[in-house]
Amino acid sequence: MTDAYLAIDGLTKAYPGVVANDGVSFAIAPGQVHALLGENGAGKSTLVKMIYGLVKPDSGQMKVNGTPFEPANPHAARAAGVAMVFQHFSLFDALDVAENIALGMDNPPPMRELAKKITDVSEAYGLPLDPTRRVGNLSAGERQRVEIIRCLLQNPKLLIMDEPTSVLTPQEVEILFKTLNKLSAEGTAILYISHKLEEIRALCDHATVLRLGKVVGECNPREKSARELAEMMVGQTLHTPSRDYAEPGEVLLKVENLNLAPADEFGTRLRDISFELKAGEVLGIAGVAGNGQDELLAALSGERTTAPKTITLEGAPVGRMGPNARRAVGLLAAPEERLGHAAAPEMSLTENALLTGDIRENLTKNGFVAWGKARDFAASVIKAFDVRTPGTETAAGALSGGNLQKFVIGREILQRPTVLVVNQPTWGVDAAAAAAIRQAILDLAAKGAGVICISQDLDELMEVSDRITAITEGRLAPPRPAKGITIDAIGLMMGGAHDMEEAHPEEAHV
Repeated sequence: MTDAYLAIDGLTKAYPGVVANDGVSFAIAPGQVHALLGENGAGKSTLVKMIYGLVKPDSGQMKVNGTPFEPANPHAARAAGVAMVFQHFSLFDALDVAENIALGMDNPPPMRELAKKITDVSEAYGLPLDPTRRVGNLSAGERQRVEIIRCLLQNPKLLIMDEPTSVLTPQEVEILFKTLNKLSAEGTAILYISHKLEEIRALCDHATVLRLGKVVGECNPREKSARELAEMMVGQTLHTPSRDYAEPGEVLLKVENLNLAPADEFGTRLRDISFELKAGEVLGIAGVAGNGQDELLAALSGERTTAPKTITLEGAPVGRMGPNARRAVGLLAAPEERLGHAAAPEMSLTENALLTGDIRENLTKNGFVAWGKARDFAASVIKAFDVRTPGTETAAGALSGGNLQKFVIGREILQRPTVLVVNQPTWGVDAAAAAAIRQAILDLAAKGAGVICISQDLDELMEVSDRITAITEGRLAPPRPAKGITIDAIGLMMGGAHDMEEAHPEEAHV
């Protein structure tokens, strides 16, 4: 591409035991919205880190407007017109919007001037932000706006976006796409990474597909179906999760009048939450991020305790039990945050398997760790869930986000829980891996376990759930049968319209 803004030729980067990028070549033109597709571990993150100056390539070259481009650090990349919005936000809750944006700028102007620029730019691009609001009080969608506006204030020529819609509502996604289309029309090149293939088809005009570190194809995603794109990524026919519907069994988990104050000032208070979960049932819980999902998981997992009878498992009170005691009786959980909560990044996969598998897998005896058994358990998770890693002694933090997610979910499922609570089970996971995780959830329920699936992916909830509810400002809507429910109906529940039978009797029994 002779008119490319960024041209990459033969870029290669290897780490011990794995070649992350192997001779990657492609180009992005000004104004082009270019998708970078690939399953977890395909090399997408390494590639964009090289473009942004976080990683130095072993060989190959990059050019910006025909001039050699070798950024030694992100400062150099930004000076060349490259900006990046990361999947994980890097914001300080205690600071306001303007202070957070200033911290991410190389030469921030005086605060009053910066505040005006934030207001002007955010309104011009349809992403209104109050520069004086404290970040800890913002929704996930508003936090992403902070990251985007920080980039736009640098007048980027290339904007890299990594999984930008993973925490957004459908309405927020629509606003984001309008912003990106406006930027594209003004000549900004956009490199877009996402596992949501329908979004890729709607937004992007070109796609480069990576598999095992190599470019295996390019296409116009608008001319492909989502399944065709997924099969280009994985190189094989995509498996669609399937299930056999059956009447649920006895009540396994019962929650009555759960009220819980937030653990910190930025948390959400749980208010009068009551529900039942039966054997063989998947209960889906929808909701916009920050409405009490983390607090609910903490209450169910034992990280936060309650009155004994507020939560019962198979009729026995567990409200006072901590996480280990609940695990012992079969109540297991996998939180949303992979690094630091679900897994310790500096520890090996064997050690991370030990952390939650100790009790149910008998990985210690008389105070001593049975390291052989721990390694075998980690290896069984890696094999069963196709975790792409050099081995069991690899640090959890060295895995791609999607592969670590597969390990975390697999580690809990292989412990044969009576009840499993998962928050965002396929967050940042490619289509094939997401299908595998959803199938594993359905298989677990088919064996008689109860599963609570908390997710912002409404298509996912409709695919795996027997009943669906939504959490809004710490309150839970009455669960409804998933069969026949519409996205609009779930959206109403997410917006707080909990009394669906009264508001829309014609919908309540669809």
